[in-house]
Amino acid sequence: MQMGSSDSWWKLMDHPKLPKGKTVAVVVLDGWGEAKPDEYNCIHIAETPTMDSLKKGAPEHWRLVKAHGTAVGLPTDDDMGNSEVGHNALGAGRIYAQGAKLVDLALASGKIYEGEGFKYIKECFETGTLHLIGLLSDGGVHSRLDQLQLLLKGVSERGVKRIRVHILTDGRDVTDGTSVGFVETLENDLTKLRKKGIDAKIASGGGRMYVTMDRYENDWNVVKRGWNAQVLGEAPYKFTTALEAVKKLRAEPKANDQYLPPFVIVDENGKPVGPIVDGDAVVTFNFRADRMTMLAKALEYENFDKFDRVRHPKIHYAGMLEYDGELKLPSHYLVPPPEIERTSGEYLVYNGIRTFACSETVKFGHVTFFWNGNRSGYFNPELEEYIEIPSDIGIPFNEQPKMKALQIAEKARDAILSRKFDQVRVNLPNSDMVGHTGDIEATIVGCKAADDAVKMILDTIEQVDGIYVVTADHGNAEDMVKRDKSGKPLLDKDGKIQILSSHTLQPVPIAIGGPGLSPGVRFRDDLPNGGLANVAATVMNLHGFEAPSDYEPTLVEVVDN
Repeated sequence: MQMGSSDSWWKLMDHPKLPKGKTVAVVVLDGWGEAKPDEYNCIHIAETPTMDSLKKGAPEHWRLVKAHGTAVGLPTDDDMGNSEVGHNALGAGRIYAQGAKLVDLALASGKIYEGEGFKYIKECFETGTLHLIGLLSDGGVHSRLDQLQLLLKGVSERGVKRIRVHILTDGRDVTDGTSVGFVETLENDLTKLRKKGIDAKIASGGGRMYVTMDRYENDWNVVKRGWNAQVLGEAPYKFTTALEAVKKLRAEPKANDQYLPPFVIVDENGKPVGPIVDGDAVVTFNFRADRMTMLAKALEYENFDKFDRVRHPKIHYAGMLEYDGELKLPSHYLVPPPEIERTSGEYLVYNGIRTFACSETVKFGHVTFFWNGNRSGYFNPELEEYIEIPSDIGIPFNEQPKMKALQIAEKARDAILSRKFDQVRVNLPNSDMVGHTGDIEATIVGCKAADDAVKMILDTIEQVDGIYVVTADHGNAEDMVKRDKSGKPLLDKDGKIQILSSHTLQPVPIAIGGPGLSPGVRFRDDLPNGGLANVAATVMNLHGFEAPSDYEPTLVEVVDN
């Protein structure tokens, strides 16, 4: 227990009107937003009779909630939501400054340079090189160029002598092809630093989906390719400048920023300009955790067997943030995480709510770790069971767009029918993971598979006189095309539409129902700007409890019929 040792602190008040003892299914559709129906809205095109039928419950039992920007703790409402901050908000019931915002605050106040993490890397400034590794992009999902620029300025004012930047090109959260402009911007900044007497260069690079930025231990070869270039200075392509590298590699047929092969920058003698060696400092400057964790393990762990590192330099390594709170990884970081405590999951377990959570590998952490405030493991293993279904490995999700939706629904069905659980919580990943491939046909198939899974879960809730809450964590599949300011689809130079494979700024649905829902329960009409953080109090009410007073208000009210 985190807050005080007395049990009474955790006691939730009984709800004055809503009963306890109903099984509540909480279903999160990942990447399922609400947008105008058109041919690029895969959710609209897909056969989704279950989700369509829920929409008919508006406004009393279906509504939209915000899932991006300030509603989930991100700096501005131009920031698209993501699965991590979305599940944090769903589980925590309050809005915490997140990722980019935490880093922005630390950079603006200068606190980033006062913390233990910065002091640790600064110990190498006198005799070693500072290596900065991360996504070179202004996409704002994993990293932001302006933060890298501020960090470069900050370290240059604080005694750094030698800097090497290892870039990863984007093309996923930003338009494909923008890598060239980002490299030009960075090269200009490094030129200015060189004029000030700091030896600053780009040392290596590669596309984010092929080099370094794998996640969930899906494919360690991705990390190994990056390691070879960044640490060993070895790659299949060698260039004298990063600009030449990106331009030439992009000229290859079917080239894409996401998948550029690894390259190293060499001097006039053909020697790599910036391998990582003993005595150097390394900072991974992405603020989002999921695609930095594997590299963090390779940099930090003494005992490591996922690939042959050839050598493991003795370095001072810090992440921009702590990437895994449970693993304490990395052990040094420039900006400390938000202290998310007293999550709804923790409260409910302490109040006797037996909890089951399930998804497949790619979203299992969201429905457990992120839901529980960036905390791994159980609050009480006697009352909780978490099941992870292995995701497909080694094939793109658009080749198996149904993913494990059916298996997740079957596990939820079995958990509900066992009557061993009061809350059964799942994440259905299809609309997000298949949406990210940019394959419209496959995404339509994925959306139907998710809808079928929702149907199985709701049919089971019907059998046990239970309640359902169906919602999402952010948008994705509801808009698969890039648009101009007026909303018209953007075309590329060949007249083809530009596919949007990223998340969106759209709101997401929330629906409540089931035979166990008390007759007078309906959505309030005085919270038009409700967001994901309002869902936790709502779910607590449906379990028969009042939410803690500092939670974002519940979306439901009980009207006496």
